[in-house]
Amino acid sequence: MLIKKKSDIPSSEITPQETYFNRREFMIGAAAAAAIATGARYVGEMASPSQVVHAENKLNVASKSPFSTTEAQTPYNDITNYNNYYEFGTDKYSPAKLAQTLQTRPWTVEVDGLVKKKKTYDIDYFLKTFSIEERIYRLRCVEGWSMVIPWDGFPLSSFLKQVEPASKAKFVKFTTKYDPREMPGQRYGVLDWPYVEGLRLDEAMNPLAILAVGLYGGELPKQDGAPIRLVVPWKYGFKSIKSIVKISLVDKQPPTTWNMAAPNEYGFYSNVNPNVDHPRWSQKKERRIGEFFKRDTLMFNGYGDQVASLYNGMDLKKYF
Repeated sequence: MLIKKKSDIPSSEITPQETYFNRREFMIGAAAAAAIATGARYVGEMASPSQVVHAENKLNVASKSPFSTTEAQTPYNDITNYNNYYEFGTDKYSPAKLAQTLQTRPWTVEVDGLVKKKKTYDIDYFLKTFSIEERIYRLRCVEGWSMVIPWDGFPLSSFLKQVEPASKAKFVKFTTKYDPREMPGQRYGVLDWPYVEGLRLDEAMNPLAILAVGLYGGELPKQDGAPIRLVVPWKYGFKSIKSIVKISLVDKQPPTTWNMAAPNEYGFYSNVNPNVDHPRWSQKKERRIGEFFKRDTLMFNGYGDQVASLYNGMDLKKYF
């Protein structure tokens, strides 16, 4: 299964008082832009050749779905060395190094709230119960850069059906792990920790919303959200919360991290909509990593046929 999706917010979007982080991000962002312009591959703690060969071989036997694309995937080394993960630093290169302190075993995901089967699930439950049935190519893009990433996972709806949401449940709230010892970025007040996100229940039940547990045919790297993360391909990347430890079914729209940090810039829905500019830049164009020229940003990231009906009658400029 192949899916497209927008990226996490760049560090220039953090609160104004953290100016030293912004300055650092600006310098690194400029270097990254130069690399894109030349088609260069980002550098850092590169994956071993054996990892890449294994991943590429596994890709050939992946099953496809109605959402498959023939678009060329972004190289594994770029996917795993150019990341937005504020828990491990606000620049794009820190997570590949600093995230290695994250302990992904043992790992549990608590399910609570308006659900019939409240329980704490071990990560192995997800790996054993749900077949890795979805191969997803995902487009990540914001402020001009994007990637196409092959994810392994399963529909979020498959899990929600097993835990049986109550009739009063209207939204799904997700929470990331909080442990400043393992996640050094949480030692700073860049955001209100732990990271939280949310979806309307009908959005969560859409087959395009998945829980990812791997990429490129292998385990999910720590810097990419191990051991389990959300992928919502028609929304901007900051909606795809990483390293999930809690899923709650609630009756009211839950607070979300970026909406709390800058409500005038980041709405709850955060759908990819090139017709709604960010207050500080246009969202009409994107640049894929490795390409020089920008391309048009597509409404709902190109998945309008699958998700546009979720928002019938809604003013998407008001509910951004």
